[in-house]
Amino acid sequence: MGHRRTIEKDELIYTACYCEENIWQLCKHINSRPGEPPSLDECYVVFISNEAKTIPIWWQRAAESEDSAVVWDYHVILIDHSVKGQALVYDLDTRLPFPCPAKQYISAAIRSESRLLPKFHRKFRVVPARLFLDKFASDRSHMRQSKASPPFYPCIRTEDCVNNIHLFWDMRPDTDSFGSVYDYDCFCSIFVPR
Repeated sequence: MGHRRTIEKDELIYTACYCEENIWQLCKHINSRPGEPPSLDECYVVFISNEAKTIPIWWQRAAESEDSAVVWDYHVILIDHSVKGQALVYDLDTRLPFPCPAKQYISAAIRSESRLLPKFHRKFRVVPARLFLDKFASDRSHMRQSKASPPFYPCIRTEDCVNNIHLFWDMRPDTDSFGSVYDYDCFCSIFVPR
């Protein structure tokens, strides 16, 4: 198997606390490089959240230490699934390698739910990356109370939509949202086959 070129963090636009926009910018970057791996058509954007909007993620730059979790209301990553069984996770907020093998990322950053209280159990909305790039819109209204500085570029919009982030972070599987929602075990079986 040949060497798979990866994307380096320093090539990308990054704004702290705006993971969904960071991943949208990553999708835009990937799409701007036709013929270079990874292909956007083999990538998935994953919104991680739950009904309580309390999801722990480890190995985050915002954490006090590597082994402490940050409890986010939601978090967004990109998975390159171009080589079956060797998926790579792109998380611009992680202290883990970038990109990180999915097996390592899930084991270290997501972790098993067996020792988590049910209110911390995660759901995963998996959206084809091209669909996310084409349809995602945010007016940043959900960040009005945040102390985080907004990105330097204008809000992400589509021709018909100014704000639909709620359709991506909603973890109810029966909603009219984008992609499919999985629990932890199903998500792992898709991206880290045994």
